[in-house]
Amino acid sequence: MPAEPGERPTDPAVLERVRSLCLALPEATERVSHGESAWFVRRSPQFLTMADHHHDDRLAFWAAAPDGAQEGWVSRDPTRYFVPPYVGGRGWIGVWLDADPDWDDVAEIVEDAFRAVAPRKLVDRLDPGAEPAE
Repeated sequence: MPAEPGERPTDPAVLERVRSLCLALPEATERVSHGESAWFVRRSPQFLTMADHHHDDRLAFWAAAPDGAQEGWVSRDPTRYFVPPYVGGRGWIGVWLDADPDWDDVAEIVEDAFRAVAPRKLVDRLDPGAEPAE
């Protein structure tokens, strides 16, 4: 259920669930960036950041996305997905975590974020039977 206006969501299980999805990816790392938990491929590039205190009292994350994905998710359900500030112009997708997230969709968005920025060698590790990258 979404937080009431002015109420800050505090469920640490939500952060832990996002964290487990991110850290399950090959060579993903976590560190604080801009005051929020953020996940990177090795030391860089970043593929996802939490957004718990930027601009409003909503709990969300912002994720890198493949071309066209942002528009698809936002048009599909603007109550769950949005264009985030700063990185939205680069195609990143915002996901409200206080709006009854569909965790299958969240897992897909997290993996797509990783795939959007990771080197092919690491992406290939997600696809059993794929030809290894040179």
